[in-house]
Amino acid sequence: MCGMPQQPPIRSTPTRPRRPDASMSLITNVMDHSLDDGYAEAAARKTAAGDGGMPRTLRAKLGLAAGLVLAALVVTVGAAQARVAAPVVAKEREELVDRIDRETEAADKLEGSVDRLREDVSARQREALKHSGGSAESEIVGIMSGATAVHGPGVKLVVNDAKEAGSGGGADPRETTGFSDTGRVRDRDMQRVVNGLWESGAEAISINGQRLTALSAIRAAGDAILVDNKPLVPPYTVLAVGDGQRLSTRFQNSADGLYLNALQESYGVRTGISAEDDLRLPAAPSVIVRTAQPSTEKSEKGTS
Repeated sequence: MCGMPQQPPIRSTPTRPRRPDASMSLITNVMDHSLDDGYAEAAARKTAAGDGGMPRTLRAKLGLAAGLVLAALVVTVGAAQARVAAPVVAKEREELVDRIDRETEAADKLEGSVDRLREDVSARQREALKHSGGSAESEIVGIMSGATAVHGPGVKLVVNDAKEAGSGGGADPRETTGFSDTGRVRDRDMQRVVNGLWESGAEAISINGQRLTALSAIRAAGDAILVDNKPLVPPYTVLAVGDGQRLSTRFQNSADGLYLNALQESYGVRTGISAEDDLRLPAAPSVIVRTAQPSTEKSEKGTS
């Protein structure tokens, strides 16, 4: 036994259990180290220093609160400025209203003065006509010129806006003939009414107490109708002295009477006509002739 060579003893090493994912070392490394070392370090540094450890939701809440405080401050400052400016605006408005009242009062006084002067002129014209000789001819001239108040049988015609008359025209078919809305009486309507009455035999006409003469003008200023520059408001009452029943019939059968009837049927303009036994029309405020001159025998002989 001693001569046989001895072999070193065999030492058995314990075997480690084999991991089931040993063959997927690359995937395991990626899962265990999902971030590069540089990214991980940067994230840690940002968490430690950049945000100061403040949660993101808290920062959002603080920003929202700051925005609300700023909005409330702006609203408060605006309200304060409005309260400060309100008395100034009210004072300016009051001063403007007072100024309008003063100017309106002054205009009313001037208009009253003009009316008195016109009445004085009309009275002097009528007195001159009485003493000018040929009284019958002078009276006819005074009646036809509107310088003399008249009365007699005739026609009373009332023209009024439609009940639903408005200030808008839109797609109004009357716009093609110069009208701006359907149910409102316009100056051209009254012009046709007056011309139709003259043509039907009227000897004297007034609208809302305003006597018409050969120099009268019916015009529009906005929605108002002016007769000799005096604004009138509806309803428009037209008085025409003449043969009452005959004048009424002739006017209604005339082109202008049919035009008025068409306004009533198509646009709702309200009209009413009646024959009257006695109408009284005032004299025109003043009749001023600027160009025509009376003819004399000497001037006729000189020009012949």
